[in-house]
Amino acid sequence: MRSRPPALSVLDLVPVSAGSGPGEAIRAACSAARTAERYGYRRYWLAEHHNSPALACSATTILMGAVAAATDTIRVGSGGIMLPNHAPLRVAEDLGTLAVMFPGRIDCGLGRAPGTDPRTAARLRRGSADLADFTRDVTELHDYLGPASGAPGETAVIGRGAGVELFVLGSSTGGARTAAELGLPFSFASHFAPDHLHEALAVYRENFNPEAPTAQVDEPWVSAAVNVMAAETTADARCQLLTLRQSFAGVLTGKRGPLVAPGDVAELHPILQSRVNHSLRVTACGTAAEVADQLIDWAGPLGLDEIITVTYAHDPVVRRISLALVGEEWGRRVDRGL
Repeated sequence: MRSRPPALSVLDLVPVSAGSGPGEAIRAACSAARTAERYGYRRYWLAEHHNSPALACSATTILMGAVAAATDTIRVGSGGIMLPNHAPLRVAEDLGTLAVMFPGRIDCGLGRAPGTDPRTAARLRRGSADLADFTRDVTELHDYLGPASGAPGETAVIGRGAGVELFVLGSSTGGARTAAELGLPFSFASHFAPDHLHEALAVYRENFNPEAPTAQVDEPWVSAAVNVMAAETTADARCQLLTLRQSFAGVLTGKRGPLVAPGDVAELHPILQSRVNHSLRVTACGTAAEVADQLIDWAGPLGLDEIITVTYAHDPVVRRISLALVGEEWGRRVDRGL
């Protein structure tokens, strides 16, 4: 158990709402980040997905720059960059440049998933996602971003030693092993893949190596993601959550589309509804007080250092209200020790 309360952060997939487009989604992300900053969230992370008309987050580092420019203090990062899709040097150059533009504010969460379909992955010239290759690439990226050694032939990278924080993301024990081996923080995608959460955290903590040359923390550091929807009333929050459930049903059936308003949500077949409920069972929904209670009950036994919140809403105002309600309530709880 941690002696200090976990911080709250945000993961944004920059979803496109029905009736709008990617430009509106990106502007909504910047506005949501300003709200998160105002209400005490620690980080604002942007995902990486490709070939999806429903998500405007294919150019993750560009989005990071836009969000960092729209805010002043909140840390901004990738949640995550899918490293097999990119050369480590290319990622280092992007992140290093962001780090000198926005000192002390840039994070880099790294994952192995393609973030897309196999055909698009091939067009991205995707490399190996084998765990050993991923671990090697994370190490290479770490070396590019570390302080210059002055060794002959060393690659000049803007932002060397600028303090980009690296995190390993995962939805299984694979990412947990890499994070532990390298002594890096670990973040689990329990908002859509909760089945292996406890096992992955145990693997990470049991194998953590603080003596690794790449170590960034002295002891295991873990965060995990949870779907969140807060509103002034429980009934309204539950109604707004229908947008997320409809969206994830599209993921499961391969028919992902823009976010729909709660009133336009279609009834799901019972079998599909059961699958949606299973995948999204790590969800906190209700009034701000109810959501805070649910987050405490969930995160406490896990010993989380940070809670990553994920909020889907057709109306960007609904998302900002949810962020504000939860952030304000969480701040009150933290002030009195939860």
